Amino acid sequence: VPVGRVETGVLKVGDRVIFMPPNVVGEVRTIEMHYQRIEQALPGDNIGFNVRGISKEQVKRGDVVGHTTNPPTVVEEFTARVMIVWHPSAIAPGYTPVIHAHTASIACRITEIVAKLDPRTGQVIEKNPPFIKQGDIAIVKFKPIKPMVIEKYSEFPQLGRFALRDMGKTIGIGIVMDVKPTKSG
Repeated sequence: VPVGRVETGVLKVGDRVIFMPPNVVGEVRTIEMHYQRIEQALPGDNIGFNVRGISKEQVKRGDVVGHTTNPPTVVEEFTARVMIVWHPSAIAPGYTPVIHAHTASIACRITEIVAKLDPRTGQVIEKNPPFIKQGDIAIVKFKPIKPMVIEKYSEFPQLGRFALRDMGKTIGIGIVMDVKPTKSG
């Protein structure tokens, strides 16, 4: 029985749903909230639901469920505005922190630092800087090490914000500005 929080839309008994990134499809058989059976779940509801056609081995923490008509986006790469809140040294392309987004925790490599921004105005103060450091705000491109669902903050705020972690600490926070979906997702 998968459990989770409805972030957007409505989930009803009988709906055809898809779990991403595993790309498995099933039909919602039952929905429960606080041990009570319900016919539909709304945004904000924490639910458990039974899905016909999917085994528990096929899904895991961090997977995102959507309707088959509008599946969650699995990304090859994403661009984000990040703020580095703590880091002992410089951060350059190649650095691979763990991104914590919704319930997923996935290592993501920085492929490019697009620009450094003025913290007060948000204006670009340096294009393609060689590194960023604590206190900097920057536009950064990330490539997940394995398949990951993440969405543009402007479209799905709940699935478009994240924390960057390394060395047991939160080193930064960010919001997704753009996504490059995988060919399959």
